[in-house]
Amino acid sequence: MAGHSKWAQIKRTKAVVDARRGAVFTRLGREIMVAARGGADPAGNFQLRTAIEKAKAAGVPNANIDRAIAKGSGQGGGEADRFEAVRYEGYGPGGVAVLVEALTDNRNRSAAEIRLAFSKHGGNLGETGCVSYLFEQRSVVRIEQPGLEEEALLERLLALEEEGGPTVFSYSLDPAGAEVVGAYADLEALQDGLRRQGLNVSEWEHRWIASTSCRLEDPELLRSCLRMLDVLEELDDVRSVTANLEADEALMEAVMG
Repeated sequence: MAGHSKWAQIKRTKAVVDARRGAVFTRLGREIMVAARGGADPAGNFQLRTAIEKAKAAGVPNANIDRAIAKGSGQGGGEADRFEAVRYEGYGPGGVAVLVEALTDNRNRSAAEIRLAFSKHGGNLGETGCVSYLFEQRSVVRIEQPGLEEEALLERLLALEEEGGPTVFSYSLDPAGAEVVGAYADLEALQDGLRRQGLNVSEWEHRWIASTSCRLEDPELLRSCLRMLDVLEELDDVRSVTANLEADEALMEAVMG
């Protein structure tokens, strides 16, 4: 997948394991609360359905999910109204571009914490728009289907196109299945269409994908950048961190190991 950094691949597989469990639950609960503003019924609220699936995949208990839905839909006092989505942009060590998305009830607190995380690790928090032009926001659908062959996937993608389904921009195969990328507005239609083609859809999300990458070859710069990204992800208000970092796999593993 063009512009998809090795760092992003590694982080997706270890994020829930490495993060503090309580912070992860809090973060996902906020996403459910905000999504539930549009209605408490997941069947009629795709954003809520997506947030619930994400929470279940992370092991959030059903009771926590139900409470978050109640709060977000007004049954719990309208707590979701306190939170707003904010995006921060900046540069990490070596000029790596970084996008940070947060759900916060206090912009000043979030900005201060994020600025400190950047500055303590050799980065700089910038102005809105300083790096977002280096990324494109896409729909990404994960297919969990071990042994899926490229020819079989292409046949289904062609059938999806012939039935008038959304356009697929790109795909990538791995031993466990595949990821399919489409337009930002097509997330619901894309995952529905892939299911109709008999593919086992396990996850779906909106994701920032770098259109150009920043390659680091200096181990110390890479170590500082990875540490900064970890610290940003650990902040309670942060929903996601995306970087255009690229490095050799062997160097990445050596630094992380």
